[in-house]
Amino acid sequence: MRDNKSSRTNNSAKPKNPSRIFATNRRATYDFNIIESFEAGVVLHGTEIKSIRDGNVNLREAFARSIKSEIWLYGMHIAPYRHGNVSNHDPIRPRKLLLHRGQIEELKSQGKRKGLTIVPLRLYIRGRFVKVVVALAKGKRRYDKRQALIKAEVERDIQRELHSR
Repeated sequence: MRDNKSSRTNNSAKPKNPSRIFATNRRATYDFNIIESFEAGVVLHGTEIKSIRDGNVNLREAFARSIKSEIWLYGMHIAPYRHGNVSNHDPIRPRKLLLHRGQIEELKSQGKRKGLTIVPLRLYIRGRFVKVVVALAKGKRRYDKRQALIKAEVERDIQRELHSR
């Protein structure tokens, strides 16, 4: 009798997929000064993970809020799964974030300070879990944004000069 062990593949020998970013909130770095960031898990329902893997997620209008001893993410749009049925999810429902208790307390206390908010920066999948990087941020004024644009333009000009030589 022939042993089929040699024809089987060993799952542990396969390299694990690195984190793949599915959504970024580039507007957040333009509108806010990032103070501190945290990585959090996201509680999902039904077909939401399949829709995220298809790339149908948007973080542009999303923000997080502390309710009791939990952090909830509002405004993150996950489009309904196209092969789903009547049990498809609500695209803009609030989603609970999974953080350590100390991180939740820090976000709660800092979030109560005037002018600070919690915004998501990136959404990605690590292994089989969906992770989101949320940041404690302070809103920029209009002149701050202009200064940031001028600084970026000057840096681009410098880089262009260095590469042209």
